[in-house]
Amino acid sequence: MVRLRIGRSSERGERSARPVEHDEHGAPSSPAESVAAPLNLTTPPPLLNRDDHDFIQAVQQRLIAEPDPPRGRLEAEPDYFQQRISAIVTDLLEQGERVVPERERARLVQIAQADILGFGPIEPFLADDRVSEIMVNGPKQVWIEREGRLHETSISFMDDEHVRRIISRIIAPLGRRCDESSPMVDARLPDGSRVNAIIPPLCLNGPSITIRKFARRPLTIDDLIRFGAVTPEVAEFLRACVTARLNVVVSGGTGAGKTTLLNVLSSFIPADERIITIENAAELRLMQRHVVTLESRPANLEGRGEITIRDLVVNALRMRPNRIVVGECRSGEALDMLQAMNTGHDGSMTTVHANSARDALARIETMCLMAGMDLPVRAIREQIANAVQIVIQIERHQDGSRRLGRICEITGLEGDVITMSDLFSFKHGGLVDGHVVGQIMPTGVRPRCIERFAQHNITLAPQIFGFAAARPGGR
Repeated sequence: MVRLRIGRSSERGERSARPVEHDEHGAPSSPAESVAAPLNLTTPPPLLNRDDHDFIQAVQQRLIAEPDPPRGRLEAEPDYFQQRISAIVTDLLEQGERVVPERERARLVQIAQADILGFGPIEPFLADDRVSEIMVNGPKQVWIEREGRLHETSISFMDDEHVRRIISRIIAPLGRRCDESSPMVDARLPDGSRVNAIIPPLCLNGPSITIRKFARRPLTIDDLIRFGAVTPEVAEFLRACVTARLNVVVSGGTGAGKTTLLNVLSSFIPADERIITIENAAELRLMQRHVVTLESRPANLEGRGEITIRDLVVNALRMRPNRIVVGECRSGEALDMLQAMNTGHDGSMTTVHANSARDALARIETMCLMAGMDLPVRAIREQIANAVQIVIQIERHQDGSRRLGRICEITGLEGDVITMSDLFSFKHGGLVDGHVVGQIMPTGVRPRCIERFAQHNITLAPQIFGFAAARPGGR
């Protein structure tokens, strides 16, 4: 079957489209050539019925049969194919002698553009900045997260095959696959949004897609202050930690905002430093120019060619990095990350899944054991105590808001126990009108890293840590 795919112009970076061959699952035969582009749709298209599906197929076949437009025209008219789809819809309606109101014609144009050029029924949600997550539970059930709360939508797909075509369209430009031999896949959209897809026989209620969207404009520390996630004093402390090259671990649960916070912390790295980022699916969007982005690779059909996060961490040490930023440590790469932190790569950062700062250290210890090295537990804890200086715990509250819950400093090792001090802690003030009230406050503990700040000519006011300002004359 022949289907249409969206491409990116090599000269101006604009989206273009052209017909390409697809296999029986709708996957392009040459996946590295192009990337699907979100369309500018503002309202969800109505539910598709069989007549709509057949009509879209007719529009698609008519469009594919047309000769390719000159490249110059695609560059001059980025929305050329959207205009052609609109014209073809009108022409087919006239040929069929169907008299439909303008509103119905606009609906058919909208669903045809979404299904042929974009990601089908979920396309409007990708264009909606208020939607942060999209969850497809089989063809007949689509949920979204808006402003931290889940909502079921009236959107649906035609059948399982329709969902699988959208999955193939998402992952094909990345050179990945999702089929019976490999029924799970992690990928990303062109805007960096994270995608996970899983299909039968592992998913019993049909193909499932989970998309975690990211803001079109990367959030800054000022945005976090405005949202109430941090206070200006905490923001100043975090900036000092990154500038003074402290090693930082961000921990939290799923959807707590670890990657967003890591991206904000990375923005504090000076522009003259070389940064290596390592991720399973590239999500970090650093604004600095001297950045090298590494992405892991799954095994091919023969089970060969897999490149893990751990392989990339080892390779990054040979790339003369000033900073290493690992999107998330999940297994044995934690040991290599600790080694890097202990061998001159100060200022490195990573995230881990954990329910608390203390649990984060226990998880790092467990992940080091997963590296397959027969190391004593005390040796691993010594590595952690020497490598990590700051642990930031971020939490998602019952109202959907994400806020920093605790900032801890690793102070050393006493016996076999890693010691840590709480520098800041979230003070919960209860619920008011369904919203969590409270903010992160200093605990009054003087951090040991102040000496490190002084080495970098960084001076923080005592009030940041809950101390009263010294009075003139010592009174």
